[in-house]
Amino acid sequence: GGTAMAAVRDVEIDPEGTFKYILVRLQRPGGEEHRDIVRGTKAAEFHNHIFEKVNPEMEKLGYECKCLGGGKIDHNSKDKKIRVFGLSTGYGKADHSVTVEILKKVYTDYEITWSDDKK
Repeated sequence: GGTAMAAVRDVEIDPEGTFKYILVRLQRPGGEEHRDIVRGTKAAEFHNHIFEKVNPEMEKLGYECKCLGGGKIDHNSKDKKIRVFGLSTGYGKADHSVTVEILKKVYTDYEITWSDDKK
């Protein structure tokens, strides 16, 4: 059923600062059902570092992961603002509008915006 997929959090990002993020699609092998999640952290020097951490976690749960692209997130928890921008050299630019919709599910009282600006 959809319980295992529901157990995966939509968003895991650092609580503060500017950092790289990726948009990841989870899919059951051979299944139609899919879900997109957002992962980002200052600990990652490159976008693929984030994917290399997420991928094995999700494979354990029985999902195939595909990186849909990346960018940067600027998270200002004090002002409750998140800005999504930039791109990943390796994965290309994520659809930031999709990322924003996912972030809004979690950060319901935030002002969340996106742009194609590099910084």
